[in-house]
Amino acid sequence: MSEAEASFDPLVDRLPSRFVVGIDLGTTNCAVTYIDTQQTPWQIRVLSIPQLVAAGQVESRDTLPSFHYQPASGQASGESLRLPWHQSETDHCVGVMAREEGAQTAGRGISSAKSWLCHAGVDRTAPLLPWHAVDDVQRMSPVEASSHYLTHIRNAWDHQFPDAPLADQDLVITLPASFDEVARELTVRAARQAKLPRVVLIEEPQAAFYAWVYKHQNDWQQRVDVGQTILVCDIGGGTSDFTLIRVRASRTEPDQIQFHRVAVGEHLILGGDNLDLALAKHLEQKLTPGKKLPPRQWDLLLSASRAAKEQLLGEGASQQVSISLPSGGSRLIASSLQTEVTQEEVRALLVDGFLPECELADAPTQHASGFQEFGLPYASDSAISRYLSAFLTAHREDDGGGLPDVVLFNGGFFASPVLRGEVLRRLEHWLGKTPTLLDNDRLDLAVARGAAYYGMVRRGEGVKIAASLARSYYIGVDADAVSGQPRVVCLVPGGAQPGETFELDQTFQLTISQPVEFPLYVSSIRLADQLGQVLPLDVEQMTSLPPVRTVLRSKNRKETGEVSVRLRIGLTEIGTIDLSCHEIGSHRSWKLQFDVRSTTQTDAAVHVAVGESEGFVDEETWSLCRHAIAEVFGDTGTAKPARIVKHLAEIMGSSRNAWPMSLLRRIWEALMDFEGGRHKSAAHEARWLNLLGYSLRPGYGLAVDDWRVAQTWRTLHGKLAHHGGNIQTESLILWRRIAGGLSSGQQAAIAENWIAAIRGMHRKSIGRPVGNAAPLKPEESVEVWRLLGSLELLSVRNKIDLGNMIIDLMNRNSMQSPREAMIWALGRLGTRQPFYGPLNTVVSVDAIQPWIAALLAVRQRGPAEQLALVQLCRRVDDRYRDVESSTRDEVVDALSDDQVSEHLTTLVSDGGRFSHEEQEQVFGEALPRGLRLG
Repeated sequence: MSEAEASFDPLVDRLPSRFVVGIDLGTTNCAVTYIDTQQTPWQIRVLSIPQLVAAGQVESRDTLPSFHYQPASGQASGESLRLPWHQSETDHCVGVMAREEGAQTAGRGISSAKSWLCHAGVDRTAPLLPWHAVDDVQRMSPVEASSHYLTHIRNAWDHQFPDAPLADQDLVITLPASFDEVARELTVRAARQAKLPRVVLIEEPQAAFYAWVYKHQNDWQQRVDVGQTILVCDIGGGTSDFTLIRVRASRTEPDQIQFHRVAVGEHLILGGDNLDLALAKHLEQKLTPGKKLPPRQWDLLLSASRAAKEQLLGEGASQQVSISLPSGGSRLIASSLQTEVTQEEVRALLVDGFLPECELADAPTQHASGFQEFGLPYASDSAISRYLSAFLTAHREDDGGGLPDVVLFNGGFFASPVLRGEVLRRLEHWLGKTPTLLDNDRLDLAVARGAAYYGMVRRGEGVKIAASLARSYYIGVDADAVSGQPRVVCLVPGGAQPGETFELDQTFQLTISQPVEFPLYVSSIRLADQLGQVLPLDVEQMTSLPPVRTVLRSKNRKETGEVSVRLRIGLTEIGTIDLSCHEIGSHRSWKLQFDVRSTTQTDAAVHVAVGESEGFVDEETWSLCRHAIAEVFGDTGTAKPARIVKHLAEIMGSSRNAWPMSLLRRIWEALMDFEGGRHKSAAHEARWLNLLGYSLRPGYGLAVDDWRVAQTWRTLHGKLAHHGGNIQTESLILWRRIAGGLSSGQQAAIAENWIAAIRGMHRKSIGRPVGNAAPLKPEESVEVWRLLGSLELLSVRNKIDLGNMIIDLMNRNSMQSPREAMIWALGRLGTRQPFYGPLNTVVSVDAIQPWIAALLAVRQRGPAEQLALVQLCRRVDDRYRDVESSTRDEVVDALSDDQVSEHLTTLVSDGGRFSHEEQEQVFGEALPRGLRLG
């Protein structure tokens, strides 16, 4: 989208500030520029940012490297980390020292936080960085890391301008044009956490172009012509961003020209970081053929690769660079690893790998990216040239334009004359001519300069780029009645302008007092679709966004039923769309909001409506099902609870394993309606708990499942009606079944007392004092182990403690009754690929090595041990999650000796996905029909 305004205090926004400040919050470096509006003529200046370059050594630099570092205890005192504005000691640093120290010490530094900020495969608000943190490092979210950089900038500014605090100035923060809605909102959240309230967002390619306009403010109209198309090719450390700008005649002043931004590319996590990674992989094989370096040496090699790339491809390039790594042992010099890398070698690797020759019609290949070192979802194809050709082809005919005549390069990638020249050659081949090149000096400062310039444009000064939305938005509706294909309605057309409002003609029926969810999609390719147009869902051209949700609440709390509404859409300057439901025939309305919390990979996958695709039960059949439930749990029901599942199966004509998710969730709703019936007897509550958990498993997979889980939590946590019989067991089973929908706090609350009881049982079994904990009896612990193994959001420390206790207990004679459940839990606790948890919840390789050894030492391994070994050693091609190749080979040999299926051994040797049957074994029971997990 175009720019985004996010002022938190509307009062301060009414008064223009003295300074206008531009902040490039970059993947690799941050830069700050400013304009003193009291000066005439105004000019853009660079803020020199004081920062630690070594312990106790502060220097000012034009840029602030986007790196965060937390020293180990004793490595650097709080005093040595003090900056001029610090009133007290601190435990971390950002900037040059953070970059250098982070490269020397594995697991203590954070980099590429911006790439994580737009990573839809993790909870971006969760403390997951550093990605491979050592135990004593305080993890933080990508939002918090970004706020630390902004806080440092705020302190540096306030130290230099004490009478004009940065919080009182108008700020323009840059971000990729391709950032999704959530990443934009989280950028604003980072600014809020840094106590910066007056924030405007602008896309980096536009900012780069504004910097060019500022540089040529006296003659820019002589450098471009009406009818031209300008390509802004912005490739930085983390992303590749493409934008097209058309040059048009002014409608009001024919002798003047205007700029119109008409297209932006898809989001690509593909940039300089990928080149560094590719070179490091290449050098790793030269240094240790057929092996992988341990994390500390890998971090050192990655830093050395970055430096070698710049030396071999930069201005005045060297012909050869020496690479030397300490071995990690005590004799660092004598046993160091050394190799040479030449310019020719690097050009062949990086140019051919990232900028291969291709035709304009060539499209990127679609396959899993081989780059998994940082856990980021790198682009599937490393060929930047193919993404660029696909972008130009997709927008060739948009808005009456054609291929670009003019090119503006931006980003650190183009600091290399080699890479710049190769991209230019590709363009010349496609265009059949040499495009005009626009120049920007100081590529590291251009975006920040353009951001400050745009701040003045907003005040009516300078040259404005007219930016249409350049994206079309769609909302999911019912599938086509004949083909069954999912359909969407165009919600916002791609040519929309900020400030425009729309209303769909379609009518929606929404239920009062229950959450409603709308699937939302975006496309930067289909810009010609019209408002209200009904279209088949095109997963190749439409990208799923986090859903939009609301709960329609009424002043009359007893009001029930449905209301007819229409959707109203407004384009704000937040860079997002403003959605609301308006009741037909009244003045009532409800705001729709992006469900930012549901931005994990699991939620993204199920948002494609996996559960809904399994179909719905006809109302007559459902009426019979609901009546059967009421006969057991209703106030006047007299049927025995033991037969309810069998009765429902008879009505459906199928076993419960074949029931679609839509039916299961309706059963959940009916059980909640008749929740009072569980109080009738212990037998009633046991059956109610069992069926409730079964109908809501695995806690996600269908629209508004998070609301259903929340309702279940409020109804049940700590509120069992009976305590006899197997009530406690059924409660454990319920929480295990829906664990995937529970928050980390809820999982911790459930686990706390049970972990204490497990510790008591462990201490008793090994002859130590039990303490205050009431130990479990082994036979009572079966479902406890299965529950704890299912809680993927538990802290890594708790997972390690539980795993170690399992290893201590599993071969004791007294623990044979829960042994299979313990081994099952061990596999889940140490899995390399969680079912639903973010990847930062994965236990380290070092921690699980003793677990693997213990399982390999079992003389007669059964299915439980075999499955646990597969989960612990499954290959995922992530250096920080994969076990050593020697360990993997040993496990493959052991599994082969056990004569397990070939697919299981392949999962360990080569990686891949569990089959549906294997997924059910890992999950612990049959999954709902149609649901597929990782």
